Amino acid sequence: MSTARDSAIAEILGQIAFNAEGLVPAIAQQHDTGEVLMLAWMNRAAVEETLRTGKACYWSRSRRALWRKGETSGQSQRLVEFRIDCDADTVLLLVDQTGVACHTGRRNCFFRAVRGDALATIADVEIDPGKLYGV
Repeated sequence: MSTARDSAIAEILGQIAFNAEGLVPAIAQQHDTGEVLMLAWMNRAAVEETLRTGKACYWSRSRRALWRKGETSGQSQRLVEFRIDCDADTVLLLVDQTGVACHTGRRNCFFRAVRGDALATIADVEIDPGKLYGV
């Protein structure tokens, strides 16, 4: 995806229905396989930066700060396409994920599934989180 111009970004921001906290849920999906990688939150600044740079940027609710995917782990997301759903209250980022998407060291954040009466882990850790974050 080529990066968006300021006028286009302003128009896009005007189309998104941010919630009362100024946030919109953002689903990250691998562009070529359809694998759902993670769900995060974006504020206006995160959407703007993502569209301007072509690199995924989110809003960390716990840190109350912009979170540039991969800035500490190196596991980045290059934006391929930015989509807005029918109600304009959720966005979908089709990305090219470098490495793992989950802070647990797994490829995606959806590594647990209900199997019968139990919750089962269905994906192994690919990278030790300590190595990702220098802990």
